[in-house]
Amino acid sequence: MTRGLHLIQWMGAGMVALALAGCAANQAPDAAPVKTTVNSSAPLLPSMLFAGTAERFQGWHCTPANQHLVSATNAQDLRLWSLHGAWRLPQAVVASGARYQNGKISFWNRGEQAMVETPRGQLQCTLGEQRKGLTRSEKPGVMFFGQGNEPGWTVALAHDAPTMKMAFDYDDERIELPYIISVMDNDAGRVVLENARVEPFFRLRIEAAACFDTLSGQPFPSRVTLSYGGEQYSGCGQGIAP
Repeated sequence: MTRGLHLIQWMGAGMVALALAGCAANQAPDAAPVKTTVNSSAPLLPSMLFAGTAERFQGWHCTPANQHLVSATNAQDLRLWSLHGAWRLPQAVVASGARYQNGKISFWNRGEQAMVETPRGQLQCTLGEQRKGLTRSEKPGVMFFGQGNEPGWTVALAHDAPTMKMAFDYDDERIELPYIISVMDNDAGRVVLENARVEPFFRLRIEAAACFDTLSGQPFPSRVTLSYGGEQYSGCGQGIAP
């Protein structure tokens, strides 16, 4: 996936599932109440929230711009996330190491070192934290999982219905609610979900971008922001393929 480049400041649709049903009886003075319904199946999330077939995510620390990247290597391509976007780079021919390129963006991996080339210059990167991607066997029935710290919280989107489970204070408080999609931008890898009911209101914003856990430093392919109960929570997350 190719997007506008802000790689040195780095690398810097949706369909609302809301159906209104209301009708007025011929002799009735008032219209029937408006009803809100939710799609019976979960939506498809942007592909850049997922690792593809890669088993792990790798974090990279780059100079001279002091940037942080996340990558996931598949059989034929590499998915790359910066603080401000995400790209899919097909594999290219190279004499040594592994090189991936999409237009003027390239990622040349040689063990624990990598060079990233963009129209605005080069980055020299060193491998940092690595993390095994979450799987359905670890998170049954979950297609996206997000988490944050201080206090500990999690969100889990069901794979078969538009419902979200939230847990706060390290699982002391648990809530499950339906949601609707207010924004779905597949090109940007961005989705915004909101409550399908009037109360209690929440908004979950997911963006394909390099994210690092504030406690462990482990890399994730998306940044997650949850607004709920008058509070805003920030953390990281990943899509979980079947």
